[in-house]
Amino acid sequence: MKTLADVFREALKEKGISSIGTLSKRFRKSKNKLQDIAIEIVHGKGAIFRVPEKTAVAWDLNGNRVDALTTLTPPLCMMEKFEPVLTPEELREKLPDWPYFIIDLYHWDKHTQKEKGKICLQVNQSYGLLRDYFTGSELAVTWANEEFREMFHGPLDRITTYEGPTSEFLKEKGINEVVLLDPWADEVLSEKDFDVKAFIIGGIVDTGGNKKKTTPKIGEELEKEGIRVRRRRIVLRGGDVVGVPDRINRILGIILKMMVEGESMDEAVYEMQEPPLHARWRLRKELPKHAKRYMVDGKTYRVVEKELFDEYSKWLKIRWEDFVKVLRELDLVALERKRIHHLNKISNARIINGKLHRVILLKRAAMLCYNC
Repeated sequence: MKTLADVFREALKEKGISSIGTLSKRFRKSKNKLQDIAIEIVHGKGAIFRVPEKTAVAWDLNGNRVDALTTLTPPLCMMEKFEPVLTPEELREKLPDWPYFIIDLYHWDKHTQKEKGKICLQVNQSYGLLRDYFTGSELAVTWANEEFREMFHGPLDRITTYEGPTSEFLKEKGINEVVLLDPWADEVLSEKDFDVKAFIIGGIVDTGGNKKKTTPKIGEELEKEGIRVRRRRIVLRGGDVVGVPDRINRILGIILKMMVEGESMDEAVYEMQEPPLHARWRLRKELPKHAKRYMVDGKTYRVVEKELFDEYSKWLKIRWEDFVKVLRELDLVALERKRIHHLNKISNARIINGKLHRVILLKRAAMLCYNC
């Protein structure tokens, strides 16, 4: 899927422009200069002009620094002074029909004031993510009441807010089918779902108490209004939702990385994990699967291979200290694989209380079991 920078680049090439400059210093440290310049043009804060004097800094259409040139992006107030090459209206006409990413605040009143503040922060961060790919106005907030507007400190003029229900917003936009991101859904989100014109993320944080399993209710309300709803979940390795970020903006980031950058779901989840919180959630669930029981002098040790750290760190954002922290929480012991092989040689397999133990009769073998 094309980004705004892609559209902007194509529009400049059509005009015979291979590089642009600017008088503003704010773009000089930008990581994606074409995207950030195009955002300002789309929102009517500038345009591409041809000027008689060379600019101080300039970049080619890949964002690389080049020698100064005579095309730049001053404010629109310079329209009468310089020759316009690409205006906001022209660029807007070239924008694709990007989907809406809707944050549904249907359950806003179930949150505490602190939680409402978290929602506002995550909505603002979601706008920041979208403006890295599109224009930012693709972010829609429904059920956006006066309290939300007062608490939200982001650019209300650059996102789409709608005071009424999500179903009414969708009908006004001519959208009759959506994807609802629901951790309790049966099906997993895939590239086949990227043909819809709207994705809905429940505006819910801290999902305990009376907010548990409220996301499916959003889908039920939409279906009552005749909207077709594809319920989809985001998973990590083996179809498990444990380890998947639950913040609104990070869920949006996963969708964007899959949709725009073509990343796999595992890659996208890894990038959007909030280290080390989400990674430790999953690690707590994974490590016990590999534990083996050793009984030494009547005491039982649950042992895992130390090398598991290398395996899990490939798809979980964990550091060695996170690995050790989880070991201690679960009362597990990590040993090198070769030491575990040695323990197997000096032990006998026995079933104790219905579970397999390897019994080591040598008291000195207890010294082999410790957390490194």
